[in-house]
Amino acid sequence: MAKHMHYTKEGYQALVDELEYLKTIRRAEVKEALATARSYGDLSENSEYDEARNEQAKVESRITELESLIIHAIVVDESEIDHSKVSVGSTVKVKFKGSKEEKEYTLVSTNEVDFWSGKISDQSPIGAALIGAREGDTVTVASPNGEFQLKIVSVTR
Repeated sequence: MAKHMHYTKEGYQALVDELEYLKTIRRAEVKEALATARSYGDLSENSEYDEARNEQAKVESRITELESLIIHAIVVDESEIDHSKVSVGSTVKVKFKGSKEEKEYTLVSTNEVDFWSGKISDQSPIGAALIGAREGDTVTVASPNGEFQLKIVSVTR
C-alpha cells in the first residue's frame, strides 16, 4: 500500500499537471510513433517500433505512479498551520552551531525536492530534525557523517 505524503499546494498541482500532460499529449505522441513504426513493416527487426513500445511502457508506468501519488496525497492546508512551527511549506533560516554560516531551506515533500534551490524533504535528516521546531530552538541532526546542531534563526511561509 502506498504511503500518504504531504504536499504543498504547488507540489500537488505539479503532479496533477504532469498527469494531465501524459494522459492527453504524451499518450497521443507515443500512439502516433507506434503507428508510424508499424507502417515500416516487419516488427521483429523494427528498432523504431521497439523504441516506441519502450516509451509507451515508461509513460504508462509514470501515469500509474502519479495516479497513486495523487490518491494518497495530503495537501497542506495553510489556514490550519501554526506558522511559528516548522512544517511542510515552511522556509527556515538556520545557523550551524559553532559557525557563522547560515542556510535557508524550504521543507517540501520527497517528490518536490530540489536541493540546488534549497528545497529539502521533510523526511531528510535535516528536514526531519526541523519539523515541529520554532524560531530560537536548537535541533540535533543525525546525519550519515555524524550529529550536528542547527539553531533556527527564522521560520516563514
